[in-house]
Parts: sequence; C-alpha cells; structure tokens
Amino acid sequence: MPDPASHSHQNAPVWDRAGLQANPHHDPKKASRVRDMFAAIASSYDFNNRLHSFGLDQSWRRRTARIVAGRLGRADCEQVQVLDVACGTGDLSEALADVGASVIGVDFTEPMLEIARTKAATRRRRRGVAPTYLHGDAMQLPMKDESFDVLTIAFGLRNVGDTAAALSEFHRVLKPGGVLAILEFSMPTCPITRWIHRAYTERIMPITATLVSGDRSGAYRYLPRSVDTFLTPEGIAAHATAAGFCTTKIDRFTMGVCALITARRDSV
Repeated sequence: MPDPASHSHQNAPVWDRAGLQANPHHDPKKASRVRDMFAAIASSYDFNNRLHSFGLDQSWRRRTARIVAGRLGRADCEQVQVLDVACGTGDLSEALADVGASVIGVDFTEPMLEIARTKAATRRRRRGVAPTYLHGDAMQLPMKDESFDVLTIAFGLRNVGDTAAALSEFHRVLKPGGVLAILEFSMPTCPITRWIHRAYTERIMPITATLVSGDRSGAYRYLPRSVDTFLTPEGIAAHATAAGFCTTKIDRFTMGVCALITARRDSV
C-alpha cells in the first residue's frame, strides 16, 4: 500500500511562481528541487514528452545517436562504450543501444530509473543489448577515469547544480579522443518562429502538461524558465572548451528548438 506521506511529498510544490521569477540556476537548492520535481512527474514523463513535442523528442534522440556514430567515423556504434548521463527514463540510452552501443545510463532520480529499467527488461530488440542503469550524480560520477568512448546527456545539463563541475567530470571519464554529445533545448533564431515557440512553451504547454500529469511540483513552469535562463548552444560549447574539450560543433534541430553540441576530448 502506498505511503501517504510519500504521496504527499511527491505532490508538494517544488517550484513556485515567486521562486521562478529569479534565475532557477542560481537557486542554492536547485539540485534537490530538480530531483524532487522529476520524482513527482516520472510516471507521466514519457507521455508528456511525446504529446508536447508532437513526437519529435524521439526523433531528436535517434538523430543524436546517428550523429555520435558519425563523429566516431563509423556507420554504427557497435562495441562502443557509452555513458548516458541524466538518462531519465532511458530514451536516449535505448536509441544508442539500437545503433549497437554498450550503454550505461546514470541518473540521480530513482523513480525515473525504475521506468528505464522496466523498458530495458521488456523491450523487444533486433540488435544489441539492453542498457544498464545506475544511480549517480553528474557532478560526481561513480566511474573510473578514461573509461568511455562517448558521453551523452540529453536535456539534462540545464538541470545539474554546477555546469562546470559536470563538464569536468565528463572530461575525466572520457577516453582521449572520446566524444561528448550534449542535446539541449534552445531558442529558435527566426523571430517569428521564436515568438510562436515562446507562446507555446511559456503559455500553453505549462497548463496542458500540468493538467495531463496532475503535477503540483511546478515542473512545467520550471521547464521554460530554465531554458530561457540557461546557456545558449554557443555558451555550452564555450564551457566545454573551458573544460578541456576541443573541436566543438553545433547541430540545430527543428528550426532551432533544440541543439546538439558535440565536442571531443583531446587525444594527446
């Protein structure tokens, strides 16, 4: 029988309107708030992603997997060791497994990992092996130095407590010559597209997503605010360079709604 106290905690407000008027990335409790927020919306997370991206979220992840393979100079990722950080419910991990990679997914929200593990155990596969999922923090990864060929993070860098600390960890666990791939939301550059995008993400989506999920954590008010106040793709690339990565490249998806920033750890 569910614990009423736990249920109450999961439905308690995490982000309120007053708190989001400031920059949420400067909130000293950001990490714990993000963890509680994702715990609250885990059960409806995938459905809301599909609904409010019009199904594009999965195509963005599949495209990321293909681009990663291309950055490695391969047609696929067979025998490539990938660490998928902030893996959530495992959608990018599964996309990478579909192109042959051996994937470990890491996330610090257990309810999200439970869903990812269920997917891994029940999904029918034409190739490859199921991802493995571990609990862990992007800023203190429980992995050895220089142990992965690729590190990916989809829509998660914006949610870590310290971007520079996370990027430093990513550099540490990647092998020399390894590829970093960061998929993150961004703002379209076309003024008309940007206006439509803002109207949708700031006015329509927070209402409909909250109704669909029954969320009381404030997750879908946090989402547009966290995108609006986070680094641009160029800013992410600059931070990656400062962390020791080189040859950064930016690919924009769906008129700039999101962007994939790839970089390489120097092989020297």
